[in-house]
Amino acid sequence: MQDFTIATFYRFSPIPKDSLLDVKNKLIEKAEALQIKGLVIMGIEGINTTLAAEKNNLDNFISYVSTFEGFKDLSIKFSSAPVIPFRRFKVQIRDEIVTLNRPDLLPNEKDPSHLSPQEWNEVLKKEQDYILIDTRNWYETEVGKFKNALTPPITEFTDFPKWLETQNIPKEKKVLIYCTGGIRCEKAQVEMKEHGYNNVFQLKDGILKYLEEFPQDQFEGECFVFDHRVAVDQELKPSKVFDLCPHCGQPSKNEITCVKCDTVAKVCERCLSAEAKFETCSKNCAHHYVMNPNKKIRKHTNSISVFRDSKKLILNNTKAASNTDYK
Repeated sequence: MQDFTIATFYRFSPIPKDSLLDVKNKLIEKAEALQIKGLVIMGIEGINTTLAAEKNNLDNFISYVSTFEGFKDLSIKFSSAPVIPFRRFKVQIRDEIVTLNRPDLLPNEKDPSHLSPQEWNEVLKKEQDYILIDTRNWYETEVGKFKNALTPPITEFTDFPKWLETQNIPKEKKVLIYCTGGIRCEKAQVEMKEHGYNNVFQLKDGILKYLEEFPQDQFEGECFVFDHRVAVDQELKPSKVFDLCPHCGQPSKNEITCVKCDTVAKVCERCLSAEAKFETCSKNCAHHYVMNPNKKIRKHTNSISVFRDSKKLILNNTKAASNTDYK
């Protein structure tokens, strides 16, 4: 069976406020006709999206998006999966297409400080006098990161400026920043320049584009994504290592056998070390464990709750993507 194609892209290009609803409706109509699934975040800044469908349909949809003023020559990051990692197609209109609480910032995607994956690799391998910063959230960096990168302990992008203030990085220092697909760094770079950092360079199109060109090189581990795949490996295939922890929704690779129903699941280290009830495959089993630790329940009676728990956690993480860049 042929895999489905997944496309991730963004564009900072003004969309008139009074045109947003019309553009949204046109995108929905076209997506329904082409059986596109995914999430589009749009606003007066532009568009930020991850989409999935059969390749021909997806190519047609991207071509359609390119007909809108300011959206030609989109830089697309492609990957694939055996199943579509979205349940439906959704368009959200927001104040910012990546949330920093700075809608006034105007990134320039053609800024010469955008390094191609090849240029990025050359700096990492040939230079030493620089600071490398991962601008993503803490749980994303635990799945994978570039070697020797600083990983801020932030839970959302709006925390990044405060973290930066605590680091005392010399303003003249060469700073390299990166994220999943590039969009978060677009604003991070402008924010940093406002604070006097004039030697900042970002990885153009992020980790996803880097792995297209340089798998098994300077990036270690896997790349977290905000959909049912949880993460993609070095070949941009859906992760076989990570799953969502059924208790907190964070990525996990620790495989356990549920003490309540014997179902195999993956639970994060934090939950496993917190309480015995988290050695279970779902919130339902955790509840029953607290009620009666010694009584087992049958696997098939628990399977529905496992599905429901996972579904809720994926939805919660997808909502969180409005404050991140799952691109």
